[in-house]
Amino acid sequence: MARASDADLAPHELRILVAVADTGGFSAAAASLGLTQSAVSHSVRGSERKIGAVLFERGRGGARPTPAGDAAIAHARRILRLLDVLTSEARTAARSDAPEGPLRIAAFRSAALHLLPPVLQRLRNRHPGIEPHVRIVREIGRGTAGEVADGRADIAIATLDGTTPSPLIANTLFEEPYALVHPAGHPAPRTLPLVDWAENCGSYTRAWWSTQDWIPRATVEAEDDGAVLSLVTAGHGMAIMPALSLQDAPATVQITDLGPTRPKRRVGYITTPELAKSAVVRATLRELRTTRTP
Repeated sequence: MARASDADLAPHELRILVAVADTGGFSAAAASLGLTQSAVSHSVRGSERKIGAVLFERGRGGARPTPAGDAAIAHARRILRLLDVLTSEARTAARSDAPEGPLRIAAFRSAALHLLPPVLQRLRNRHPGIEPHVRIVREIGRGTAGEVADGRADIAIATLDGTTPSPLIANTLFEEPYALVHPAGHPAPRTLPLVDWAENCGSYTRAWWSTQDWIPRATVEAEDDGAVLSLVTAGHGMAIMPALSLQDAPATVQITDLGPTRPKRRVGYITTPELAKSAVVRATLRELRTTRTP
């Protein structure tokens, strides 16, 4: 039988590391856990000694994870989540019951608004014991996939560009086409100023965008697709946006197809190999796979 060694980190040590990272300091972590600051400091020093690396930069402003700390804390979050899943699934199996427990979802804004509500409604109807928690994350940089990699989410609704951070797994749900949106009735919408948003620069549109000589430089830039649509509605220009962002667009705007070479982005899910086997994630994936494409 395998035995724990003195170098193994216990669950309570992992929780302390995560608490320090989440609260930004030893005192705040101690308060959140009901411990003394000295107990938190002693535990962190012990964890650093076992790992053989400094995990936090200490300073007057608090404690900030080092690169080694970021890696350790991401693993700690995932391990703690798996311990929760272990307990929940063992109880479910013992009672031959339906899956239950928390389900942490990270999604980009338009997916959270238009894709997830019917999925979560079906999930709640079939499995009322599952408790979804949705966090909206911008698809810039590490995006929703980073939430799963860092152990903050069990599953991410993501735009897939062909690269998935190891050891995560990803699968496509549907392809989402882009379209031109502009004030309704405008005789020459392609001559309007461009209202752009940060998430349009992904690799799934970059090649197409670079060949379109008619697209001007942006006169207005926004970080939120809802803000872009509002600006177009108010007559400030035209925009090129994906289908989910254009659902429930007001009648004062017109959506024009960009033709057979129009750009598309793949929308899918990302999770970890371990969580993909859990009952709550499997139930969610079944509902996601039955979702109608936009």
